[in-house]
Amino acid sequence: MVDEALRHVANHDGDKNIDQVPDFSVIYQTYVNQIRDSLAIMGDNSTAFSLPQPHLQRTKLCDLKDGELDQSYILEALNKVEIPSTGSLVEVFNKKILEGCLKLYEDSMTKVILPIHEESLQSIHEASRAESLKSFDEQHFGRHHAKKSVETLDEDIEKMFKNFVMANQYQSSKLCEALYTKCEDQMDQLQVLRLPSMAKFNAGFLQCNQSFGKECVGPSKTIYEQRMVKMMGKSKSSFIKEYNHRLFNWLVAFSLVMVIVGQSYSKPIF
Repeated sequence: MVDEALRHVANHDGDKNIDQVPDFSVIYQTYVNQIRDSLAIMGDNSTAFSLPQPHLQRTKLCDLKDGELDQSYILEALNKVEIPSTGSLVEVFNKKILEGCLKLYEDSMTKVILPIHEESLQSIHEASRAESLKSFDEQHFGRHHAKKSVETLDEDIEKMFKNFVMANQYQSSKLCEALYTKCEDQMDQLQVLRLPSMAKFNAGFLQCNQSFGKECVGPSKTIYEQRMVKMMGKSKSSFIKEYNHRLFNWLVAFSLVMVIVGQSYSKPIF
C-alpha cells in the first residue's frame, strides 16, 4: 500500500499541472514526484494500517471536535504507531536534499589541484560552502524546522573540509621534500667537480633557490624553506672552504714549478 502511494505520477504529455502542485504554506510550487521521493526515504520503515471509522459523518470530520470522535478510533490510532512530530517529518524530507548539497560541496572541492596555499584553499572552501548552503536554502522543506538540517549540513561540510586540509598538507610535504632532495643532490655534485668553479656553483645555487621558491607551495613551504636555508648555507661554506684549499694547493704547486724553472734558467753555462 505504501509503495503504491509513493509511486511516481506518470506525465507522458509533460503537463506541468501534473508535475507541480501549489504549496500555499510556503507560497511556491513543489514537484509532486520530488515530494514522493522524499517520503520514500522513510518508506522502508513505514507500515499502512486500518483504523475504525472516526465518525459516521465523515464529510464533516474537519468540523468535529476531538470529543465527538469515536474513542476507540483515538485510542487505536495512538497505540498503532508512534506519531511523528512536524519537525521530525521535515528532517526526513530534507535528508535527500541535504545529501545532494553535501555532494555539491564535495564536487567543488575535488576539482582543486593540491597542493595550494592555505589561504587559497580556505577561500575556495568558503565559496563552496556558501554555494552548498544556498542550494539547500532554495530547496528545503519548512522554515523553522529546517534549522537542524542546516546545522547538520554545516557540520558535515566542516568535517569534509578537514580531510581536504590534511590532503593539502600531505601533498605539500611530498612536493617540497622532492624539491629539497633535488637541490641537495645538485649541491653535492657541485662539491666534487674536478675543476671547482665559483661561477658554476653560484649559478646552481641560484637555480635551486628559484625553483624551490616557485614550485614548493602549501602549508609545508615554511618548514622546508628553513631547511633549505640551512642546507644551502652549509653547502656554500663547504664549497668555499674546499675551493680555497684547492686554490692554495695550486698556487703552491705553481710556485714550486716556477722556482724549478727559474733555477734551470739561472744555471751558468760553460
